[in-house]
Amino acid sequence: MTKIQEILYQHQDEKYGDFLSKLVPTLPREKFIGIRSPEFKKIIKEVHSQAEEEIESFMKTLPHQFQEENTLQVMLIGEIKDYDKCLASLEQFLPFVDNWAISDGINPKVFNKNHNQIIKKIPQWLEDEKPYTKRVAMLFLMKYFLNEDFKPEYLSWVAKIRSEEYYVNMMTAWLFAEALTKQWDAAIEFLKTPQLAPWTHNKAIQKARESFRITPEQKEYLKSLKIKTK
Repeated sequence: MTKIQEILYQHQDEKYGDFLSKLVPTLPREKFIGIRSPEFKKIIKEVHSQAEEEIESFMKTLPHQFQEENTLQVMLIGEIKDYDKCLASLEQFLPFVDNWAISDGINPKVFNKNHNQIIKKIPQWLEDEKPYTKRVAMLFLMKYFLNEDFKPEYLSWVAKIRSEEYYVNMMTAWLFAEALTKQWDAAIEFLKTPQLAPWTHNKAIQKARESFRITPEQKEYLKSLKIKTK
């Protein structure tokens, strides 16, 4: 057992591990140590008390054995203040992201100030064969590029995606539902045509109609755009 794993196991809650494994059904129960979210604040402090070489070794020794190791990796990546170093660390980790809980937790602080740089990477990640690399790319589009930095072409990148992966298609629907709340005129064109796969198209409409940020009139119009499927 590594020193980092020893730290993680000191905060173990096996019953919570049972609960976590049900939230992430794509992973077996043995992948979870069982650590409650508030405990990670303590864990980060304990990890930073270790030698720098120990932390670097942990971050470079991939894939990790446990879900909580991946959670810690995401937190450590998020702390890196230099954009290029942060991006390099993220790209080293992305091929090993294997579930929605880890992909959706990736949120490096330094990316907030580097939209013009991160947008250059997103098309590449969207074309990656790894489903959760695609999902991370869409999450970044949703987080950073649906407001003042929005361009309709960003939605066209996502609309082209065809996947058999549930968590890719659900993320696509989520992104378009969010786009409808913030960039209605541009997003609605992709549903009027339509340009998404039928399941994703209908799921985007469903999620948008559940939003309080969509007007009753818009909801009725969206309902009329649903695609009939067998």
